[in-house]
Amino acid sequence: QLQACGGGLVQAGDSLTLSCAASGRTLGLASMGWFRQTPGEEREFVAGISRRYGNTYYADSVQDRFTISRDNAKNMMYLQMDNLKPDDTAVYYCAASLAHSRTSVATNYRYWGQGTQVTVSS
Repeated sequence: QLQACGGGLVQAGDSLTLSCAASGRTLGLASMGWFRQTPGEEREFVAGISRRYGNTYYADSVQDRFTISRDNAKNMMYLQMDNLKPDDTAVYYCAASLAHSRTSVATNYRYWGQGTQVTVSS
């Protein structure tokens, strides 16, 4: 089970940190990631991190602005978002994959959190 939190309403240029708490059988997870979705659009990959080595990868649109991290001891994952832009407005979801240590494909993620709204005003 995944639980995401930390969303909110911020202004352009502000920072925000999302958190994702994992519970249950977390030892079998290969990677975790963040996706986002706006109304009428498909879910978009944002960032991912391998559970074992902590290798990270990002969508081009957030590279150098967002930082994904994880704390395996606490079963937590984070997304530090800096220099936020209005285009970052979306519902953000955390997800976990059992079989893929590096993937940006939503269907490769088995477990999903409930989503947290991030709204960036101009």
